[in-house]
Amino acid sequence: MTDAADCEPRPAGQDETERDDAHLDDVEEGAGCTEIWEHLAEQRDE
Repeated sequence: MTDAADCEPRPAGQDETERDDAHLDDVEEGAGCTEIWEHLAEQRDE
């Protein structure tokens, strides 16, 4: 049986920059909606 902690949720061979959520890499784990919105707004300004 595979331990859930050992699972890799993204497809094998997928590049880090190709992930659907790669634009959120700089957001801290556990961030809420406001922090995510602010992060996306900052990226949009650049």
